Amino acid sequence: MALTEIQIQNVENVLRNSLRHKFQNYHPEPASMPFHTRLLGKDRIALFSFIHSLNTNFGTSIFEPVAKALASLSFASAESQQTAGTQISSESQKVIQNIIDRLTTAETLPNKPDEILAIREVCQKGEMNRVKLTKVDIKLIDKNGRICLIDLKTAKPNAGGFKEFKRTLLEWVAATLATNPKAIVQTIIAIPYNPYEPQPYRRWTIRGMLDLENELKVAKEFWDFIGGTGAYEDLLDIFERIGIELRPEIDKYFEKYNK
Repeated sequence: MALTEIQIQNVENVLRNSLRHKFQNYHPEPASMPFHTRLLGKDRIALFSFIHSLNTNFGTSIFEPVAKALASLSFASAESQQTAGTQISSESQKVIQNIIDRLTTAETLPNKPDEILAIREVCQKGEMNRVKLTKVDIKLIDKNGRICLIDLKTAKPNAGGFKEFKRTLLEWVAATLATNPKAIVQTIIAIPYNPYEPQPYRRWTIRGMLDLENELKVAKEFWDFIGGTGAYEDLLDIFERIGIELRPEIDKYFEKYNK
């Protein structure tokens, strides 16, 4: 199932607006690079600086709104920058810590269905503690009411940070179930593209902490989950098409750095 015309138009508008907004509000930090500038030219240095700046917030300025635009027709609800909840039971916190400890020492292997079951059993037991959790990048609710909470990461996240990523995913589950113990909830790490293509994503860097089948979606797997089968290829075509369309505007923007 390819993207619908409405989804394509929505994504195209997101890309046009995001790039134009970036051009209008981008102010390169002053930095004297006399050797680089003389060797490569002011426009190329400006382009390098612009791309570096764009990369730092590509997730929030491009991938988040694109994901939301794609999911808006595939899911009953699609929202960005949401809160999973404000409370977690003290017993859930103990279960989460126990899961993290056992995974860290390789005493157990990650198993998200079992972990959710363990949290569900104690999600309203003990004291209800107020918490301030990491914001959910994308919150989806399907037509059956199932909830999916997505944490968007860079293409090469720091492997050392996956213990905290895992904790975040488990805390989102606990906070959701604290409000509704019967909720069907899925929490995942999403990586928008595979920097190792055509080789497989190097999942060994996070093996042992994440349940790779149930907690990680990379590139095609992620975009097809969001927008349906074929969404990933369609999305690449859209990016290329908008890049060609806006090329005159991009070239004009960087011409001023040669003056």
